[in-house]
Amino acid sequence: MEDCIFCRIAHDEIPFSKVYEDDMVVALLDANPVAPTHVLVIPKKHIKDMMQLSESDMKYVVAATLAIQQIARDFELEKDGFRVVVNTGTMGGQTVPHLHFHILGGRKMTWPPG
Repeated sequence: MEDCIFCRIAHDEIPFSKVYEDDMVVALLDANPVAPTHVLVIPKKHIKDMMQLSESDMKYVVAATLAIQQIARDFELEKDGFRVVVNTGTMGGQTVPHLHFHILGGRKMTWPPG
């Protein structure tokens, strides 16, 4: 989708602070972090949100999960723990209509999130 900022990032059309990339996903530091470590993992295929995932898209969820594991190791988050968040829809806090996963770490996570 040409007007989607995450599609443009995923296809290297605009510069970003890449921390991970493979054939299926790309990961970057969040521009507005809410935790000391805040990384976004973005599928390279445009999928609007969790509700738009098809069975054939599950490979992107698997790739994102494997990327999250590697990024957690790279940022040394696995020892103390971290949070993975997927916002879906306006009421769910999704601000970019492209499925993405937030990795939050480096501090104690509270509930409710904030």
